[in-house]
Amino acid sequence: MFLSAASSWDISIKYRLGKLPLPEPPARFIADRLIEHTTRVAELPDFHSDPFDRLLIAQAMIKKMALVTADEKLLPYEIERLKVSPRTSLFSRASTYNR
Repeated sequence: MFLSAASSWDISIKYRLGKLPLPEPPARFIADRLIEHTTRVAELPDFHSDPFDRLLIAQAMIKKMALVTADEKLLPYEIERLKVSPRTSLFSRASTYNR
């Protein structure tokens, strides 16, 4: 399993707000350095505006990993998706979408 930059970001926000207790600050708790993933967001086309999703897309592109999602707004991006049905927990492999 791979910890996403978006997940690390979310962990940091929740820690700062006091909603997620951790044994140490997120910078030490999360060892992975994710700068490349966050800066790649600036290079993405504007098909989708959600900042967390854009970070997940950038990371999937850089790491050449499939993204597990039910979000059809991600179709225009050149990433492999493992499509999740919103009604079930079943996965189906979707092909890479090219524009």
